[in-house]
Amino acid sequence: MQSEKIILGIDPGTTIMGFGLISVVKGKMEMISIHELILKKYPNHETKLKVIFDKTLALIDEFHPDEVALEAPFFGKNVQSMLKLGRAQGVAIAASLHRDIPITEYSPKKIKMAITGNGNASKEQVAGMLQNLLNLKEFPTKYLDASDGLAVAVCHHFNSGNAVSEKSYSGWESFLKQNPDRLK
Repeated sequence: MQSEKIILGIDPGTTIMGFGLISVVKGKMEMISIHELILKKYPNHETKLKVIFDKTLALIDEFHPDEVALEAPFFGKNVQSMLKLGRAQGVAIAASLHRDIPITEYSPKKIKMAITGNGNASKEQVAGMLQNLLNLKEFPTKYLDASDGLAVAVCHHFNSGNAVSEKSYSGWESFLKQNPDRLK
């Protein structure tokens, strides 16, 4: 009996949040689904966070991923944007942990490097390589945030079984042990 692993990749965002799901059977990847959550239409940040939480849970309940991989926030100059992005990521983490699904975070550079071999690749280059890696005749989205979510899932597959320097959590206890500064 062949074992299937399903990986949910998430590119957190407060305007558009990208999700990609892949199935891996005997090392062969196949895209299951790609989603975008358009958040700019919601009136405030709190509502956006609730929508992110609900959508993440809905994807988990529909597709039953074995693992979740997230893009870690990058450090930018705008502190308010960083805080909002961190909250979006935190809500996606909380939804995953709520369903007891292990989580791993990857830096944007590591994801781009895993997919294209170039840590400074453009979103278009990442999407093009994903199309090739997953044998897709046409890329199914016009938004590159969804392809970023898919890239996180593929990056996680490529790094499975390897010693990964990125953070990985198997539950709330694991998360708190690795992030004692977040406990008040």
